[in-house]
Amino acid sequence: MQRIHIRFLLIMTCASLLAMTGCMASTRNLNTEAETHYDATYDFSDKAQIVDHLVTPLLSAPVFPVQEKPILIVYPIVNETSEHISTGGITDEIRMRLIQSGRFRFINESQRENIQKEADYQYQGYVDPAMRVEEGRQLGADYIMGGTLRSIKKEQPKQLRLYKKERIYYSLDLSITDLKTGEIVYVDQAELAREASQPIIGW
Repeated sequence: MQRIHIRFLLIMTCASLLAMTGCMASTRNLNTEAETHYDATYDFSDKAQIVDHLVTPLLSAPVFPVQEKPILIVYPIVNETSEHISTGGITDEIRMRLIQSGRFRFINESQRENIQKEADYQYQGYVDPAMRVEEGRQLGADYIMGGTLRSIKKEQPKQLRLYKKERIYYSLDLSITDLKTGEIVYVDQAELAREASQPIIGW
């Protein structure tokens, strides 16, 4: 009887240790350039793929001659998916890559209110007149860049199974519009499709 009791205590002790080990928090660094997916939904590694697909052909688009440096203004990409996706991160990286190429210039639309605030301050008598910014000297945009992010989600029909599958398709349609004429002069599309399988029962 005592032997059984000791064995029971050993089993319970081992089970407790395993439970405690499994509940411990862990942290590790991830490679931001590697594809890492826990499910079929959009994640950070998808942004790099989308940006690469859109920026590379844009840099060689004949509508923007190499000798010119057109001025663009970026308006938010409309998120028509059911997910909370920060599309601003996509446009920020597209803008960064295009500026670094030396082929394009950009108006900082998000700082317009602050620019106006600082300019007004300089003309209130606090700043040396010789150092004030000259009004009416801001650049005007030649083109507007914008787009739309959409998704289509399909789940496996209900049936007896051990795993549940889902497929999600994403498309980001990018467009550039001539501000003077209103004509859409450039369009492109980046697509992503992924299938994920998860067990019906799990932690």
